[in-house]
Amino acid sequence: MRALVVDDSKAIRVILGRILKELGFETFEAGDGREALDRLAEVGAIDLALVDWNMPEMNGLDFVRSVRADGYDDMTMIMVTTETETEQVVRALAAGANEYVMKPFSKDMLVEKLDLLGLTPA
Repeated sequence: MRALVVDDSKAIRVILGRILKELGFETFEAGDGREALDRLAEVGAIDLALVDWNMPEMNGLDFVRSVRADGYDDMTMIMVTTETETEQVVRALAAGANEYVMKPFSKDMLVEKLDLLGLTPA
């Protein structure tokens, strides 16, 4: 399975990438939504995207909307963000995110979400 980690924090990209690699994912990363769209065009099909909300250039919400508008219906997208208000969760899900994880997160929390979404690690 292939995963894309989209976050403007290099440290978060490294942490999430390490977790996903341990779970058997091939990982790619991007520092914002625009870079993530370019990465998608380069690498093709992605099974999972972990997306931060607050990023420069293109935020995570706009990235999710753009990906869904481009027909990537099979890609599972999880918002991984500090946005904790219920209204923000609702907006993310309405835009096309499949799930929502609030920072700080744990590996166990992420694995549980992946299990619920049918992306059981290898």
